[in-house]
Amino acid sequence: MKEKIIENGFEYVRSGDYYIPNLKAPEGKYNIGKYGRLHSIFIKENHPAFYSMKMLNGTWLAYLEEIDTSAKEMVDRLVKDMAVKQSITEELKAKDQMAWVGAMNNIRHTAVEIVLREFVCYMEV
Repeated sequence: MKEKIIENGFEYVRSGDYYIPNLKAPEGKYNIGKYGRLHSIFIKENHPAFYSMKMLNGTWLAYLEEIDTSAKEMVDRLVKDMAVKQSITEELKAKDQMAWVGAMNNIRHTAVEIVLREFVCYMEV
């Protein structure tokens, strides 16, 4: 029996009587936050084939980091745009701080819900 074989584009190494895929952990450090972790759970539960493909390619962590970064940027952009549309300004902050905090919290929660629904828990296949 051979020590190594290549089949279906993957290298397998012999261990006893069995061949095991020769998989390596991806190199580098990835910064995956809240949205990346939530998307990871969504993909594992709803699209296991896509998850397996990304894991075998070694691009899973880079994909999650990209999703997380994009989601954070989208939340920040939505918060800014919604604050402008609702006329939440620094003037309001100086005049009535509690009203400003309440309005900004409402805008932030709305932006997070939009990103979760439209971006994190959604996948075009």
